[in-house]
Amino acid sequence: MASLVQPSPTFPALHLRRSSLIRPPSSSSSSVRFPLKCNAADPYKFDGGNSSGFHLLTGDTVPASFSRTRLEDSIYKNTTRLRIFSGTANPALAQEISCYLGLDLGKIKIKRFADGEIYVQLEESVRGCDVFLVQPTCPPANENLMELLVMIDACRRASAKTITAVIPYFGYARADRKTQGRESIAAKLVANLITQSGADRVLACDLHSGQSMGYFDIPVDHVYGQPVILDYLASKGISSDDLVVVSPDVGGVARARAFAKKLSDAPLAIVDKRRHGHNVAEVMNLIGDVKGKVAIMVDDMIDTAGTISKGAALLHQEGAREVYACTTHAVFSPPAISRLSSGLFQEVIITNTIPLSEKNYFPQLTVLSVANLLGETIWRVHDDCSGAIEPFSTLGID
Repeated sequence: MASLVQPSPTFPALHLRRSSLIRPPSSSSSSVRFPLKCNAADPYKFDGGNSSGFHLLTGDTVPASFSRTRLEDSIYKNTTRLRIFSGTANPALAQEISCYLGLDLGKIKIKRFADGEIYVQLEESVRGCDVFLVQPTCPPANENLMELLVMIDACRRASAKTITAVIPYFGYARADRKTQGRESIAAKLVANLITQSGADRVLACDLHSGQSMGYFDIPVDHVYGQPVILDYLASKGISSDDLVVVSPDVGGVARARAFAKKLSDAPLAIVDKRRHGHNVAEVMNLIGDVKGKVAIMVDDMIDTAGTISKGAALLHQEGAREVYACTTHAVFSPPAISRLSSGLFQEVIITNTIPLSEKNYFPQLTVLSVANLLGETIWRVHDDCSGAIEPFSTLGID
């Protein structure tokens, strides 16, 4: 008998306090399960930022180890000691995180002068507080990175006790090594900038490569967004005998292998890719059997979608029945949308580490929220608590 895919019992991170499924406005309401709207302030009314879209928090699947009472007791004992501020890059995600923790976002003024200079002023005291700044360095990467640095400096000069840069998407992460002569290792440069600006800690989600953690001279909490995707896939009830997990390139084999272990130890296939330049990929070969299978392609990010779309075309040529694309970071640079919506994919599953404009939604797209994942991690960092359970960010990547 074919068994249904079930979350691993040894992996508590699969069961979040709320499984947050976000659908575009055009999607059928019947596809959203157990809708539960956040009662916090409107996440789209933000001084200095812009956001659009429609977000729902859904479901209620919380492991016993994540006690709501324990969370509330700890938070409300020291309400004034935990502050969350948002930059302009992704205020909706920051609002969801604060909603999860039962807090209001900190008041902050962010504006730009006529010449483009960034001005930041905290509108409440943070003296002696643990401050968490939510700001992905997504496009426009340079603007958002500079804004994060100025925010950190403002908190440091306001005598914050600790400053944690919460970076759901870490830009410049792809420039993490020298592959040719006379190249810059920009990931190390950005790590130095964040450290020297005054950050005491970094909380990042799905770095492009684990070695990027070593570029920081301050502690780094590396959280994986894959548990949210795994939980969603498990709920679809796909037979484990029909599954095969596919890595779109050799560099992502470790990530795909760890993902496959959590999906009832599904078999693994690898796309052998030859890249001739930045954002230009050519698929050459497939290692593994996908004939008659449901192929799940796993990657950390989709930029122009060249790699993953060519990989999907190859999988169909090799007899795959359906192809799903799963990624944490949806950069979606042109022509990604046209490639992803061309019919190659049964479903494209992403998370909201990067805000998605309404024009970039398409019928096959599903967006999952990592707010609960980041909120839980923020609470544990603030409370100096790791717990006696398996680490929340563990994916088993070796």
